[in-house]
Amino acid sequence: LLESAAPGRYRYHDLVRLYARACAERDEQPPAEREAALSRLLDFYLATAARAYALARPGDRLVAHLAPTAVPGLALEDGGEAVDWLTTEAACILSCVRLQATEGGSLARAADLLLVAKDLVEAGISGSAYIHAAEAVLAAARTAGDAQAEGRVCIALSHAHRFTGQLEEAGEYARRSVLLGDATDDPLVIRCYAVNQLGIIAIYQRRYRDAEAHFSLALDYFRADGNRIGEASVLSNLSRAHLGLGDADRAVELAEAALAIYRGVSGSWRLANGLYALGLALAEAGRPDESLERLTEALGIFRDSRQRWWEGMTLYRMAEVHVTARRPEDAVRSAELALSTLRGPGSWWQLADVLTSLARALDLIGQAERARACRQEARAIRDRRGAAAERLRTAPDSDGPPEIKSA
Repeated sequence: LLESAAPGRYRYHDLVRLYARACAERDEQPPAEREAALSRLLDFYLATAARAYALARPGDRLVAHLAPTAVPGLALEDGGEAVDWLTTEAACILSCVRLQATEGGSLARAADLLLVAKDLVEAGISGSAYIHAAEAVLAAARTAGDAQAEGRVCIALSHAHRFTGQLEEAGEYARRSVLLGDATDDPLVIRCYAVNQLGIIAIYQRRYRDAEAHFSLALDYFRADGNRIGEASVLSNLSRAHLGLGDADRAVELAEAALAIYRGVSGSWRLANGLYALGLALAEAGRPDESLERLTEALGIFRDSRQRWWEGMTLYRMAEVHVTARRPEDAVRSAELALSTLRGPGSWWQLADVLTSLARALDLIGQAERARACRQEARAIRDRRGAAAERLRTAPDSDGPPEIKSA
């Protein structure tokens, strides 16, 4: 009755599974027993995903704010094992989340599971499935009037939409989460993560003063929670905002402060984020060799942690530094690797920037025809992106998240 989907993993044949489900939905099992089984499953996934999150981000206090579980999870030992488990269980985790929304399960635990499984999006795994699962929980939370579950799942949706290039939607969900914050039992989580999201979105939209204001507020919230990893993340983001404002020296200072915190917390792959931010700041400060050293170090960590989106973006930044330093052959190699990496995770919206960087490098080595083809593809991507944004702007009013002023 079993089949092996992969070495060491087994599952029922589809017909057996569907027959078992049909039996359970008839009178052979009382509803209370079915609900208890689903609750145990959710507890197992939440407890294990929280352990994986803590191993990837030691010192991040999000796990201290999660809904309690009655069933323990797996005793994962290290970050590599945590990544393996999360990747392997991605489809099951998201199916469990959807079941909670449709079967009247615990919305609070389902929303928390989405938050601690958000690396599925950053690693380029199951982005659309993650969003669909989150939307199901969001609809159920609104129906139930559960402000805390809605606020937290809005953070998850903002994060996911940002990584897939849907910045308007990401901003709407983050603003909705901020509005819901004061109506929850634990508003600090929403304030920390939602306001930080607003700052990141503002950077992508080149609203650097708004980004600075959001990050300054998020920094206060993370410090109030004693969340050192969160503090380091915001300092890295604040460094990016100062780059946008033209203050490279201050950006370097902030990135170095963030990196010092990351280095003080052993075992976190988020150290690579600190190295990435410092690499960008050093490049703008006219220190290309130091920039490449930091970016190369970050690249190794991202690869080991299977963070494909970050791997692609780091390669793209390295290509930019090589172009500026007049090392076109190195720039071409980095940009081509970035393209092959980013095409997988669904980060189409960043491909235009990578293609433009590649075109600049190709021009420098005399490959004008290839450079022209890259620019044409980049232009087509930007045209599609602009058309999508225009459709959103002119869409009829909906019951989506309202606008709020800058936090």
